[in-house]
Amino acid sequence: MPFTSLGLAPALAEAVAAIGYQTPTPIQAAAVPAALAGRDVLGAARTGSGKTAAFALPMLHALLARQGTRRGLHGLVLVPTRELAAQVGEAIRELVQHLPSTIKVSIVFGGVSINPQMMALRGGTDIVVATPGRLLDLVEHNALVLDHTATLVLDEADKLLDMGFADEIERILALLPARRQNLFFSATFPPAVQALAATLLADPVKVEVQADGSDAPAIEQRAFAVDPLRRLQLLKHLIKANGWRQVLVFTATKYASEHVADKLRRNGIAAEAFHGDFSQGARTGVLADFRAGRLHVLVATDVAARGIDIAQLPVVVNFDLPRSPADYTHRIGRTGRAGASGTAVSFVSFDTEQHFRLIEKRHGLRLARETVAGYEPVETAAPPASAITDTVNGGIKGKRKSKKDKLREAAAADAALEE
Repeated sequence: MPFTSLGLAPALAEAVAAIGYQTPTPIQAAAVPAALAGRDVLGAARTGSGKTAAFALPMLHALLARQGTRRGLHGLVLVPTRELAAQVGEAIRELVQHLPSTIKVSIVFGGVSINPQMMALRGGTDIVVATPGRLLDLVEHNALVLDHTATLVLDEADKLLDMGFADEIERILALLPARRQNLFFSATFPPAVQALAATLLADPVKVEVQADGSDAPAIEQRAFAVDPLRRLQLLKHLIKANGWRQVLVFTATKYASEHVADKLRRNGIAAEAFHGDFSQGARTGVLADFRAGRLHVLVATDVAARGIDIAQLPVVVNFDLPRSPADYTHRIGRTGRAGASGTAVSFVSFDTEQHFRLIEKRHGLRLARETVAGYEPVETAAPPASAITDTVNGGIKGKRKSKKDKLREAAAADAALEE
């Protein structure tokens, strides 16, 4: 099915062709015609499935039809992270660049000064891609008015709620007009997301493509059994032995991301941490270095699980297991994107085995526990100090470690890595 069969405006069909889109992905083929017909859409789709175009194309189609008569903001896209805001906004801007009409797309998020964003919004805008907190800040500063918004998009709705944006979303909904189109996309549908969708959407067209095996990403999933204190050594070994040119490593805490990156650098591997305490400038710089290949390894907390789009990223490593099965989906979804293949590696120790089995059960998996000679696990009971990171608290609900425990673990891991 070509894009021309979806019913897009001729100018928009030409823009799609100009940027190289040829055949719609399953989520695009299902969602775009429904949205063009003015229906609300409830879309279930994994990361990397093309859902940005699935909501951007009908939003731009409606905007082109309203030109000359429109007033106020046309489209509002809410996303959970700065990185996803930038990614989605730039994708829409790329489409707009090939349209004959001038359409202004604004990208706003927190962590940076609000003043330049307020200046950029002077004179109005057509589409805003925003994180919820900064959007409300701009409304309070009278830089944005939402009462004529024609289309609302919630992208990564599960992460929006998981990150605690429920109250902000409720406040935003109260500012929007009652009559509008709603496009709601999420990779997972826990009860809170289902409740929000039921409140938000009116007789939606339900689109679910992630269960289709033909659309599944080509991700080889592997699990390595290893004692917590040997994970750094094993990570270094796997990177070098497999010749991994680019690796995204997930840890449970900011402290862990800094520590693991530091130890890798000391062992001759170009690595940097990436977490929420970084300024926006620092985050942008680190991602640019990683994309350009100047960094070999990016060690990140779950702030990076959504919104980072690295072309053909070959490997993702769960140094610490994710807190939930849904987060596992989003972590490994950083690889195997846009038709490329990838590898997702998880480190599993005695004390995290049951949690990983839960993840496997939720995803219909059963992975063999691999071992590497020289790094075989020897622990048969949960150790008193499991490793560098707050593995239990960060990945599995339970005990919280003291600062002394963390320092003791870090010293033990330093010694282990340098053996």
